[in-house]
Amino acid sequence: MNTIQVEVVSAEESIFSGAAKFVALPGEMGELGILPGHVPLITRIKPGAVRIEKVDGDEEFVFVAGGILEVQPKLVTVLSDTAIRGKDLDEAKAREARKAAEEALKNAKSDVDLAKAQSELAIMAAQIAALRRFRQKR
Repeated sequence: MNTIQVEVVSAEESIFSGAAKFVALPGEMGELGILPGHVPLITRIKPGAVRIEKVDGDEEFVFVAGGILEVQPKLVTVLSDTAIRGKDLDEAKAREARKAAEEALKNAKSDVDLAKAQSELAIMAAQIAALRRFRQKR
């Protein structure tokens, strides 16, 4: 069987390491699909869900808050400051963080505050969307 090694790494730990048949993730310019033998590529990724179709047919979901994707013909590496396994996502915490980001957006006193709040809000919205996608697959 034709497979590709997938490594998803956060600043703190390795989140996923294993063989896969297919990987889908949110590229900066749209959804990316990676199969074994894919042409080499380095690109930024947006906050969202990385979907890994494992060799046994099961799927693994990992939420990433943006990052870098490197693709080699036999290896996919996803580097993200924040990466959370789908099963570890907490919708209540994500909603709370989104409310805090919305509040920060209202109270922004400078362009820097505004940009930071908008970024946090986008990440939290992507995390909630990823959680919902993960739950639908269960």
